[in-house]
Amino acid sequence: MAISIDVPYMVQFLMRLLALRSPTGCTAGAVQLVEQELQSLGYQPQRTVKGALLLTLPGKGTGAARALTAHVDTLGGMVREVKDNGRLKITAIGGTEAHAVEGEYCEVRTLDGRSYTGTCVPTKASVHVFGEEYRKLERTLENMEIRLDERVATRDETQALGIRPGDFVLFDPRPVHTPGGFVKSRYLDDKASVACLLGALKAMRDQGLQAAVTSHFLISVYEEVGHGAPAGLPGDIEELIAVDMAAVGKGQASDEYTVTVCAKDSSGPYDLGLRERLVKLAEAEGLRYCVDIYPYYGSDASAAMRAGWNIRHGLIGPGVDASHTHERTHQDALENTARLAVAYLTH
Repeated sequence: MAISIDVPYMVQFLMRLLALRSPTGCTAGAVQLVEQELQSLGYQPQRTVKGALLLTLPGKGTGAARALTAHVDTLGGMVREVKDNGRLKITAIGGTEAHAVEGEYCEVRTLDGRSYTGTCVPTKASVHVFGEEYRKLERTLENMEIRLDERVATRDETQALGIRPGDFVLFDPRPVHTPGGFVKSRYLDDKASVACLLGALKAMRDQGLQAAVTSHFLISVYEEVGHGAPAGLPGDIEELIAVDMAAVGKGQASDEYTVTVCAKDSSGPYDLGLRERLVKLAEAEGLRYCVDIYPYYGSDASAAMRAGWNIRHGLIGPGVDASHTHERTHQDALENTARLAVAYLTH
């Protein structure tokens, strides 16, 4: 019997998760949403010391345990300096690039809980004022600033709002689900994969499916800065699959409708035997899938390997166009990914 995924549920949950801004280090709200959703499905996740979520499913067999991980943290920014003009210089969290956030609305969240809106603009923002200087300005974070939606024009006036270096800058994700089934938003990396795991867990509950062996789920919160999954994984596992977005673009086999099985990224090859099993499961299930390589990419599974875990590691995920900028995927890719996750868990 083919695995059935509740796609409307998965997309609706994804839209709720995307709406919660959660750059690395500021993920409490997103983690709470995932935790509450798992509880509503009848599961009992636990919090790790680092603030991640860990859920364990008992297996019907006695083989070595497995784990799947996806991350809820995203790119973002942090206040680096309050400038003389009252605007804010920012430092990147993760791989945030200036060209990707220029013109974006954002929220500045202070340590004492206050929140202010603003826009990320170039330091020379108007062609009518700066002419060719505007056109030739190098798009780096050094040449960007946060223009607050407050009556401030000096450092003292901005500091009087309670804004200090270290406050988080959270960019507007702008999630949209189109009538044709596309989901476009910032930070589909990796909230789309979190939604896939929730869809897989709901399918297992609804269809009375049991994991083949003890299986752990880790929703990590530090992937974008390189240390999400290495801490928090149970010590009984022999396999780890990261569920993360598949890069779509020129030279890639991945597309927005497909689940991708990654063969290699910047950290090197993933486990060949595990890749072969995943491909066979995808073919047996009749999934739309591909195998791809990402030369400028790393995952929580590769981070775990660098940390010294003695395990087999793999990577699957839905195809996402324009990763780390204006991202888009299709609900078909989410469905294919969730179905492959269930197939892996039950075989």
